[in-house]
Amino acid sequence: MTTDIKAALRALHIETPSWAYGNSGTRFKVFAQRGVPRDPYEKLADAAQVHAHTGVAPTVALHIPWDKVADYGHLAAHARELGVGIGAINSNVFQDDAYMLGSVTNPDPAVRRKALAHLLECVDIMDATGSDTLKLWFSDGTNYPGQDDIRARQDRLAEALSAVYARLGEGRRFLLEYKLFEPAFYTTDVPDWGTAYAHCLRLGPKAQVVVDTGHHAPGVNIEFIVAFLLREGKLGGFDFNSRFYADDDLMVGAADPFQLFRIMYEVVRGGGLTAGVAFMLDQCHNIEPKIPGQIRSVMNVQEATAKALLVDRDALAAAQAGGDVLGANAVLMDAYNTDVRPLLAELREETGLAPDPMAAYAKSGYFEKIAAERVGGTQAGWGA
Repeated sequence: MTTDIKAALRALHIETPSWAYGNSGTRFKVFAQRGVPRDPYEKLADAAQVHAHTGVAPTVALHIPWDKVADYGHLAAHARELGVGIGAINSNVFQDDAYMLGSVTNPDPAVRRKALAHLLECVDIMDATGSDTLKLWFSDGTNYPGQDDIRARQDRLAEALSAVYARLGEGRRFLLEYKLFEPAFYTTDVPDWGTAYAHCLRLGPKAQVVVDTGHHAPGVNIEFIVAFLLREGKLGGFDFNSRFYADDDLMVGAADPFQLFRIMYEVVRGGGLTAGVAFMLDQCHNIEPKIPGQIRSVMNVQEATAKALLVDRDALAAAQAGGDVLGANAVLMDAYNTDVRPLLAELREETGLAPDPMAAYAKSGYFEKIAAERVGGTQAGWGA
């Protein structure tokens, strides 16, 4: 059994986001840190450090226009030289002044055309970088009753998604992200997994849902959503983070590691440990250092996955079939309470890595190097 678990863990890939390496924070303050990248090339160099020490973070998500460059083929080649690749391309139709009343659902046709042009540009960037995934999140919605026609906005959304879908090449897909609220407070045009699922179902197999673990109301059973979408073949991936109140974008596993374990068990149970389900981080590191924050997040996902793989599924099925409520729960709790850190340390050593990625990074001297070299210029952050 240990051999099978190790094989599954070796195949696990966790994508890190380029924006996590830049300065980020809250509406109130963004705290600048030393050594923060100044361009996408330096972001990729930092991401390569996370992969070098964990062995399971081989791709980096880009955010356009935050990661805009003149030559995306050159950027992808640079990534390969560093030992990583370009992952999902994330669109941005929420920071332009034109999008105050929405992007693809805006009542103004000119604004809708502008937003769609950007989404199609992102597909071009996919082609240039070799990315197979486009991630779509829309801040579109309304703040006041009567502000706009709710149904008409869904029609506009469907029209835009259909145009993007038609542009996707073979082996390409888009993931539609949902969010309960913010910055729209009365209605959000893609507020929940059901709305995202309905649009994706109508479009076809190249449209799937991405589950951001911070985008739900308190008490929502995210593992149920995961189980349902896996069953329907519509779970395209995760944006992993943690929330205490709303969309906090804290490190995955920080707020509720038991929830992360439950989610990963449903992934394992539903056959989701495949390349078809992308495990991506979507976090900002406001007060903690960037690279160690990503390393720790990757390790948290690894630990939750290892525990999920330890669940005795035969014993669980027997308890469930027999109506043994406490026995079934005990099977899950036994796996969750297992200390998997020695197993993961052993796995890393078997693959030529240091057993403790955090300690190895601290000893590498990389932070001291970038802090000394990255002086001057404009640090990357939200909007750059």
